[in-house]
Amino acid sequence: MSLRNFKTSNPVFNGYFWEDDQSSSKTMSVFGIFIKSMIGIVVIAAITVYLWKLNEDGMPMRWFTLGGMLGSIVISIIISVRKHWAHILVPLYVIAKGFFLGGFSSYAHRNFPELPYQAIGVTIITFFVMLILYQLRIIVVTKKLRSVIITATVSIMVVYIISFILNLFGIKTYIWGTSWFAIAFNVIAAIVASFALLLDFDYIERYKGKAPKYKEWLATWGLLATLIWLYVEVLRLMQKLAIRF
Repeated sequence: MSLRNFKTSNPVFNGYFWEDDQSSSKTMSVFGIFIKSMIGIVVIAAITVYLWKLNEDGMPMRWFTLGGMLGSIVISIIISVRKHWAHILVPLYVIAKGFFLGGFSSYAHRNFPELPYQAIGVTIITFFVMLILYQLRIIVVTKKLRSVIITATVSIMVVYIISFILNLFGIKTYIWGTSWFAIAFNVIAAIVASFALLLDFDYIERYKGKAPKYKEWLATWGLLATLIWLYVEVLRLMQKLAIRF
């Protein structure tokens, strides 16, 4: 059966993901994705720590954060239409995300030094909990579950985009404050991000040994995007709780 008949449910993947080069002698492997993901995480962590040090020395992080965010978005769009460049673009995406996370988490690190580490811990624990739930088939990724996760993910991203645009015009929305509504929104977003990991696991398992080798870069891109999203939501939630209480 042709892989093009399947559609991925990871929001950063599109139908192009499994379309061609099926005759390649080397195929995608879990180990290859693991190695690429770990290298990406190390690079992001190194950039983040470096920016934290700059921030402690008084350098503002606003432009690092904004530049990293916009850079990662642009790179993601290019990857979507130029998949054969993934081996070059995904490392650039990792660097951009490193600048974004370094700037984004610098406030928490400066005012609540333990929060970023706690958020990392929660993210790691969540990753392994969801992996165990998936491997033991306690949660089965069905068509209905995929639809629910995709719908929730798209809805959350639309809310963020609209909120960001409104902020450019000086209109503040409730999701950025420390109200109970903002906290509830963060909790929901974190839950959806954790469930999105199931989709990554499902499709990596489904297509390992089938998709071309270079697609590991695209799988790595999807997995890192989900993990970073989860970390950001967890850190934002912890910051709000720390400020409020």
